[in-house]
Amino acid sequence: MELLSLMKWPLIASLVLPWLLVYLGLHIVQRGVIFVDLALAQTAAFGTCISMLVGYDVHDWQSFAFSLGFTFAGAVVLTFTRSRGQRVPQEALIGIVYVVAAAAAILALSKSAGGHEELQRSLVGELLVVPPINVIKTFGLYVVLGVVHFVFRRQFLALTTNPAQAEANGLNPRWWDFVFYMLFGLAVTSFVHIGGVLLVFSYLVVPAVCATYLVNSIRARFAVGWGIATVAGMVSLFITAKVDLPIGAAIVCILGAVLVVVVVAARFLHPRQNLP
Repeated sequence: MELLSLMKWPLIASLVLPWLLVYLGLHIVQRGVIFVDLALAQTAAFGTCISMLVGYDVHDWQSFAFSLGFTFAGAVVLTFTRSRGQRVPQEALIGIVYVVAAAAAILALSKSAGGHEELQRSLVGELLVVPPINVIKTFGLYVVLGVVHFVFRRQFLALTTNPAQAEANGLNPRWWDFVFYMLFGLAVTSFVHIGGVLLVFSYLVVPAVCATYLVNSIRARFAVGWGIATVAGMVSLFITAKVDLPIGAAIVCILGAVLVVVVVAARFLHPRQNLP
């Protein structure tokens, strides 16, 4: 009973939170900016580090505000790095944002007494001891973000699938990219405080990539990706309970193993497609 009580909220978080990350991941994979989530997640973690330096606890609302502010700044930078005919690939600029944010976080915590622990927490999160109120607040936020994405789904999908045609049809790509990345940054920041940078990246990218290998429509990919994320979370919780492993790292590794299985399976399901 004690074990079930310990795993209750991590299980709830694994069931009710990944769906929005999976959906956003489908956009990221389709846009070809795979590391944008890693860059924004690391930027959010850097904001948390700065909040600790000025005296706030990682669970204070001020810490979340710092993370959100830095993430929004990163979102603005990423919005203006996307253009047609650019001389430098956007992925290179995204990688630079990630590396600089990671290095800045290390510098910020180098003189802190709990710097090592905070750096580890920023990577693997604290899903096993997540406060219930954080799960509830994040779920409520995700519902609101999901509604916004549903209302403006045509604009977001148009820029994701065919940005040139969307612009020709009168859509302002700079403005809608800005809105997308701001919403994206809000979702990432909220989950970084629960699952850490590595788990955010894995939930965003791995289920979306697996679903892209297996099915074609956006709805089918969302359903398959959400299913993979949910099963991976539940299996990881079971293994963690039995072997006493860090749950965030366990979920990342399980998702990686699922991706290998999916790639092999896709070769048999779609033999004529150009698969890695």
